[in-house]
Amino acid sequence: MSTPLFARPLPQPTAETAAYWAAAQQQRLVIQRCSSCGHCQFYPRAFCIGCLSDSIEWVNASGHGRIYTYTVCRIAPSPAFESRLPYVVALIDLDEGVRLVANILDVDLESVAIGARVSVCFESVSESCTLPQFTLLD
Repeated sequence: MSTPLFARPLPQPTAETAAYWAAAQQQRLVIQRCSSCGHCQFYPRAFCIGCLSDSIEWVNASGHGRIYTYTVCRIAPSPAFESRLPYVVALIDLDEGVRLVANILDVDLESVAIGARVSVCFESVSESCTLPQFTLLD
């Protein structure tokens, strides 16, 4: 018997990440940019890692990037992921210069490659949670 999708562990927004998850719910990928020095960053923080300013703003990302590296998960870390096997977890270098972790969805495993171009898509995993994920570009 497969575990229902709602049993999947979900992100728990914090003060620093709430705006990111709210944007994802609207199917927008956002990153932080420092108003003082222009540095872009991900994961969300309360200050700029470039100049330590707390003048951080959220900006829309293009949603395009390249696979920096990836792995194919063939063993589920918990029963909630068994129905998803096998799946790809990748480090994505966005065109804006930040790196994030996401799954590559709806893909032939043989097509995934380091350096491949990807585009953001959004996976609704509950009524209140949408995850930014990626698909391969042609």
